[in-house]
Amino acid sequence: MNRGLAALTDRNFRWFFLARAITLVTGSMSSIALAFAVLQIDNDPVSLLLVLAAFTVANIVFVLFGGVIADRLPRAVVIQVCYVIDILSIGTVAYLLFTETATIPVVIALAAVNGASTAFVLPAMQGIIPQLTTPETLQQANAMLSFVRSAVTIGGPVIAGILVTTVGPAWAMVVQVIGWLVAIPILALVKLPPPVGDGSFSLFADLRIGWTEFWSRSWLVAVVFAFMIMNAIHVGAWGVVGPYIAKNDDRLGIAGWGWVVSAEGAGVLLMTLVLMWVPLKRPLRMGMIGISLFALPLTALGLHPAVVLVAIAAFLAGAGAEVFSTGWSVAMMENVPTDKLSRVSSYDMLGSFVVMPIGTLVYGWLITHADPAVVLTTSAVLYAAIALGTVLVPSVWRMGRTRAVPITG
Repeated sequence: MNRGLAALTDRNFRWFFLARAITLVTGSMSSIALAFAVLQIDNDPVSLLLVLAAFTVANIVFVLFGGVIADRLPRAVVIQVCYVIDILSIGTVAYLLFTETATIPVVIALAAVNGASTAFVLPAMQGIIPQLTTPETLQQANAMLSFVRSAVTIGGPVIAGILVTTVGPAWAMVVQVIGWLVAIPILALVKLPPPVGDGSFSLFADLRIGWTEFWSRSWLVAVVFAFMIMNAIHVGAWGVVGPYIAKNDDRLGIAGWGWVVSAEGAGVLLMTLVLMWVPLKRPLRMGMIGISLFALPLTALGLHPAVVLVAIAAFLAGAGAEVFSTGWSVAMMENVPTDKLSRVSSYDMLGSFVVMPIGTLVYGWLITHADPAVVLTTSAVLYAAIALGTVLVPSVWRMGRTRAVPITG
């Protein structure tokens, strides 16, 4: 137990972990609350699509700027400021819902503000963790955060559904606002050294430095480019074709799809516990092998979409996905200079996010023009081939654990 929770011995990490856990718990209901809030205003799926697109586009546009800011300013302060912006944007939506004055254009604008704010939070979150813990407890710290994240992914939508159906989506948003209000003063207790630098600021120069750090690492480039395709497959095959099959195939059904998604989350949750105690000696090699297991539920979904079979495959895929998630975070935090980590992470996030809307559109077209079984099995083969092919990159295969890279100045 002491080994698994060793990261909590650091005071700064304890406060950060508490603040992050609170916002993860309260924020886990945000997507459902926002979706039903939009449908309450205008029961039109196009309106919901526009709101979600506004969030995603703003996130993609600002994520590189978020990386620069997180490397130049105190990361805890960046997160606090973004939480204030989130309180104002989501709180305004809740107020408009309470007063029945909300309109779709206003919600679209506020969703874009929230998306832009998230683009600054995520790189800051990635960059702050190595500052809060030691190299020896870095894996445990990431696994603990993943545990909370995966747990609320399972339970958060259930709580959100209860709140939305009983008191309405506005109250679910109020809960989220309360979470941010509580987290802000807790983050003020996190004491970090000041950012390295002479105080000068050049957006494009900083972006260029971040790109140089990103491009100079073959393992980083290989994995990010692999995930540009893999994420498009994941969001399209699993997020579009999966629900379509669930609705139209009695062997699975909508209720069965719920069990499948829960099984995937359970796999993630269990693996986070394992990784709190079992060290990943080859984080990228094991991570890419683990993520390749996502081909299993895609194949099962295409060939024989029975609930038990697909759920077992999804459980294994969830466990494999967590091996990659923790391994990737550890590899980034140990091999990228701390003062440039947020910028490099922002390039990683941009590569991961930018293709996801494309994947949704492509698979939305494929599902109406091709046999779903063929689409899924072909996607499974391609996904596994890319994941396992990336393992063959020498720097991915050889990478082991090392002490975190120091700040370079």
